Amino acid sequence: MQSASTIARAEGGATGQTAAARDAASTLSLDTVRELHTEMRTRGAEIESARRLPDDLAGRMARAGMFRLLVPAALGGFEVHPREFFDALAATAEADGAVGWVQMIGTTTGILSASLPPAWAEEIYGAHPDCISTGVTAPLGKARPVPGGYVVNGRWPFGSGSQVSDWICGGCVLLDESGEPRRNARGIPETVLALFPAQDVIIHDTWDTSGLCGTGSHDIEVVDAFVPDGRWSVLGGRARVDAPLYRFPTLGLLALGVSAVAIGIARHAIRAFTELATDKIPTGSARALADRGSTQRDLARATAMVDAAVALTHAAIDRAWQAATTSDRLTIETKAELRMAATHNTWSAATAVDLLYHAAGGSAIYTKSPLQRCFRDIHVATQHLMVAQPTWEAVGKVLLGMDPKTLL
Repeated sequence: MQSASTIARAEGGATGQTAAARDAASTLSLDTVRELHTEMRTRGAEIESARRLPDDLAGRMARAGMFRLLVPAALGGFEVHPREFFDALAATAEADGAVGWVQMIGTTTGILSASLPPAWAEEIYGAHPDCISTGVTAPLGKARPVPGGYVVNGRWPFGSGSQVSDWICGGCVLLDESGEPRRNARGIPETVLALFPAQDVIIHDTWDTSGLCGTGSHDIEVVDAFVPDGRWSVLGGRARVDAPLYRFPTLGLLALGVSAVAIGIARHAIRAFTELATDKIPTGSARALADRGSTQRDLARATAMVDAAVALTHAAIDRAWQAATTSDRLTIETKAELRMAATHNTWSAATAVDLLYHAAGGSAIYTKSPLQRCFRDIHVATQHLMVAQPTWEAVGKVLLGMDPKTLL
């Protein structure tokens, strides 16, 4: 979770409050986040059934600053160390995996505030501290030039959290006057992340999945949406805000966020299994599940997997942070290390959940069991492009001194 001192510094820069007032505000915010985590644990069935984040919960999360971890301090954001970002998302996902996922999408989309032209960054993020922005980076939209900007048409899957968003972005290929993709000096089509006000976006009800049901990750679409000049960020471009956080690769931060949610889901499973093992007496047995050697072994293995994965990630983040404070660019090796840690997190968390799901026996298959939801949720998280199996190949190429031929 973000530290009180970090929040105090960010709020002080944005509002000019006294130190005492800033400290009080930051303590209140942290208390609110803890209260929200408690509420998330009790509303899991409601969130899953509705297949979306409730408006009231999203609003309170926004007011607590839970979507502003990566927004620059100059805009009233918290501009946290990436380790704090990772830990905060894991804590929310431990309370509820779907809510953690939506926070992750909203938080990582918020980093666009560091790349937008100052006027747009202020209008969207600075002037509206409760703003929630989400979106999809895949360049599935087409942006046609018109006087004053572009007209965009496109449809994107996996629009997590769109129902509670104020602004929604979509990856777009820029077209030239002839309707062909514009290409950069390397011959690659130019792509941007265009921002649309939520009222310009059509949400198609497509999110009928095995897990992470409460994320509301429906298809999103825009039809002839006008995007004025500058209301976009260049995908893979350098941030306008010059600070260590914004030298981290955007996709690397997204991968870390996905993996933080996976870690939170695994921690939820560990807690649920520990409670079950203490109380359950398996059929045909005279002793509690906790008294079995296999139970003790599986719980210890699962806990070690998760804790070791987090330790690796913290170390990778800290090394990258050190590099970001002394250089204006991270090396491909550093970026690969971040992606390796994130992918390792996700698959270690999945293995840990699998261990506990099977160790729980028949109790884990009922809808009232948190373990069945953890099992379903974690195996949706593993399918995300940022941490899916092909990521290992890209990292392996870097370790072998080869060009991964992909953004890391």
